[in-house]
Amino acid sequence: MKGTDIRLSLSPSYVLEDNPSQVGSNRTGLGEMFASSENLSMYKKNYKVESPFIVSECDKTITEESSLVKQQRSHTTKSPFSCLKCGKLFKLKQRLEKHERTHTGEKTYPCSECEKCFTQKANLVQHLRTHTREKPFPCPECGKFFSQKSNLDKHQRIHTGNKQFSCPECEKCFTEKATLVKHQRIHTGERPFSCPECEKCFTDKSTLVKHQRIHTGERPFSCPECEKCFTDKSTLVKHLKIHTGVRPFSCSECGDFFKRKSHLADHQRTHTGEKPFPCPECGKCFIQKSNLDKHQKIHSGEKPFSCPECEKCFTEKSTLVNHQRIHTGEKPFPCPECGKCFTGKSTLVRHLRIHTEVKPHSCPECGKYFNHKSALVIHLRIHTGEKPYSCS
Repeated sequence: MKGTDIRLSLSPSYVLEDNPSQVGSNRTGLGEMFASSENLSMYKKNYKVESPFIVSECDKTITEESSLVKQQRSHTTKSPFSCLKCGKLFKLKQRLEKHERTHTGEKTYPCSECEKCFTQKANLVQHLRTHTREKPFPCPECGKFFSQKSNLDKHQRIHTGNKQFSCPECEKCFTEKATLVKHQRIHTGERPFSCPECEKCFTDKSTLVKHQRIHTGERPFSCPECEKCFTDKSTLVKHLKIHTGVRPFSCSECGDFFKRKSHLADHQRTHTGEKPFPCPECGKCFIQKSNLDKHQKIHSGEKPFSCPECEKCFTEKSTLVNHQRIHTGEKPFPCPECGKCFTGKSTLVRHLRIHTEVKPHSCPECGKYFNHKSALVIHLRIHTGEKPYSCS
């Protein structure tokens, strides 16, 4: 009633034992008097109790009753919120709501830069760092920076040597459980991720995502030097070496330099004659796996790349691109020595051997060297006596 003193009353759950250090200070607000109910309501609205809850399990001090409930659940196994779709249990309602978005596909957090959407705000925050290039998590050992703390935690295992996840089949050890799970698919042959366009299957989701860019044409990784775009980051990193001109890998046989270690390994087989990749159809062997993959399309008859001008079909996209230059007349690869231009890079590389006198293809019989592999193949017939061309 207006004009009558009203005493603040807190529920028993808000009452703490008197703190001797607060005696006489009335810091808890208990016993405070008000002249009207309006004043009492205003006081309750702005009133903050100092440390009203102490959780007995961890001695943590909580200022709000809702936070107390959450904290108490962290010490119990009780999970009162269940997903109606899959039955998974959660201790907090907010986590259930986040989980339910995995079933509904709802993505309520859009990126202001690229309009990509996310189911959780935390994922959006991490994604934004791809635009800002912010890397707030440094490694205390080597100083390398990371955009996510989880990536830093994984990286630090390199320094500690902690590989706690071992394969029961081959006993190979890994720093992460996810990497072990992927590895085990080598033994089981499992490929759980299939492409909805061509039904090709993959062992992990990241490889599927890269593969799907073949169908969508998406190339999200662009070179800052020439603006050429790529489907994955690793290919961009390799491409950047073209602009820097760095060739750190040299051949001990002929002294030729290469930008990538894998290219050096492939090149060295031209000296050793090793061909570790056999075709399961005809038994023909190849120096590189990529060459085997190209060759196998001969048996399957697959030619997925067609020319829009003459409808000629090709097994590889790069061959189609080179072919289209016949129609356009484009020759984008000039020789730095004599200025002669070529439609394909591989043709330029072969031409450059005229100027450098590099002969990477050697005969295993007599040791003679040749500029081109085709010349070596013709030469080998001298030793084998093969005469494959007959007069009709």
